Amino acid sequence: MRFGQLDELWAHRLAGMTIELTDPEDAKLLTLARASRARTQAVEGAAVRDTDGRTYTATNVDLPSLRLSALQVATVMAVSSGAQGLEACLVIGDGRGGVRDADVAAVTGFAGDGVVIYLASADGHVVASVTT
Repeated sequence: MRFGQLDELWAHRLAGMTIELTDPEDAKLLTLARASRARTQAVEGAAVRDTDGRTYTATNVDLPSLRLSALQVATVMAVSSGAQGLEACLVIGDGRGGVRDADVAAVTGFAGDGVVIYLASADGHVVASVTT
C-alpha cells in the first residue's frame, strides 16, 4: 500500500476495519497523540517512541512561513533530544492529514527501515499501519 493513498485508508475505516493496538506502549502513543491534538485543536497530532523507550509528542505546524506535519515535528524533537532511532510512530488526524511520503521520508531518514507508523482517525481508531 502506498503511503499517499489516504482515500483507501479512510475507506477501510468506514468499512469498520480497525487495528487493535495490543502493545501497551503503542496504545500509549495513541493516548499521547490524541491529547496533544486535543490540547491545541490541531489538524493532526503525533507521538513517536525512541529506541530507549522515551516518547515525544507534537502537533502540526501551519504558519505562513513554515509548514510541518505532526510526525515531522515529533521526529525532529526526538533527533534534537539525542535519540538514536525510533521504534514506533502514530499519527492521528481528522482525515485531511495522515501519513504522507514526506513523513515516511523523515522517519526513514532518521531511523531507517523497520519502524512502524500507525495512522489513526480522529475518533481514535487505528485504521492503518505501514512499516518503513
